[in-house]
Amino acid sequence: MPITNIEELEELLSRPSEDLIKTMAALEGDIILLGVGGKMGPSLARMAKRATEAAGKERRVIGVSRFTDDSLKAKLQSAGIETIRCNLLDRRELEALPDAPNVIFMAGMKFGSAENQSLTWALNSYLPGEVCQKYNRSRIVIFSTGNIYGLTPLVYGGAVERDVPNPIGEYAVSALGRERIFEHFSRTSGLLVAINRLNYAAELRYGVLVDIAEKVIKGEAIDLFMGNVNVIFQGDASDMILRTFNYVSSPPFIINITGPEVLSIRRVAEQFGQLMNKEVAFTGIEAPDGILSNSQLSHSLFGYPRVSIHQLISWTADWIMQDGARWRKPTHFETRHGQY
Repeated sequence: MPITNIEELEELLSRPSEDLIKTMAALEGDIILLGVGGKMGPSLARMAKRATEAAGKERRVIGVSRFTDDSLKAKLQSAGIETIRCNLLDRRELEALPDAPNVIFMAGMKFGSAENQSLTWALNSYLPGEVCQKYNRSRIVIFSTGNIYGLTPLVYGGAVERDVPNPIGEYAVSALGRERIFEHFSRTSGLLVAINRLNYAAELRYGVLVDIAEKVIKGEAIDLFMGNVNVIFQGDASDMILRTFNYVSSPPFIINITGPEVLSIRRVAEQFGQLMNKEVAFTGIEAPDGILSNSQLSHSLFGYPRVSIHQLISWTADWIMQDGARWRKPTHFETRHGQY
């Protein structure tokens, strides 16, 4: 069945698995989310709250952001999530935040990083050190990115966690800097950390699949140079990332979070063409490498995503054809030079 409205979508994006409910039942203490105002933060916060309630636990779930959009602040509060307006780069404001034994670090900068390199480095590499000192006795789950691997030959089936990073561009290099800072504090002070290398989370308002579907329905040519990608439904990514609280360690636990398939952009576009009854045009030819991750470890620990790629493509096609709400923020997944 298609998803027909925002309420259905939001419910699905924040629906916890039974395994996550067990994780929240065993986890002790409050959860604070730093940088909750991004694309994944609101639904992940609601998922943590729903799983906590389903587990019968008493726990504060606290979302921290600059909250330039007051409606988001109100929406989170209506879901039982406490909100704090904070500029995390202001040391006094950071120090004033409540202590919490469980931290989710989501703050960072990708889009616009090519135009503002200094802010990119401040958010992605400097701020982690400040957070490590503020929350030096907490368990910290970190959002990172598969971009730190650079371009991986398609024949490898995606980068694995033990591969040596080879980042391209300011964003990816500073994202690796974020990981290294958390690793430093983990190794030197015993900080318990889990690093989640994510690519690419998708939902119906945003993501790689939306980018492709919009081009198909508009009759625009699909660039094939970045010929293959990994995709995971955002709700499944959130569920898996929250469950990495079970694996925080010193030195850090590192895991790739994405779907099990290496998807062909050509095949996905053709599938959208069939579902939308549209002719599909292409430009360029597929490169032999891409930003690709192997997710066998995450699936061995957490199982396969609850939403299959076939289902996600079908939902996305229906959503685009009914002109469902979109964020109009392209992912630039086809970028190969690392400039965002």
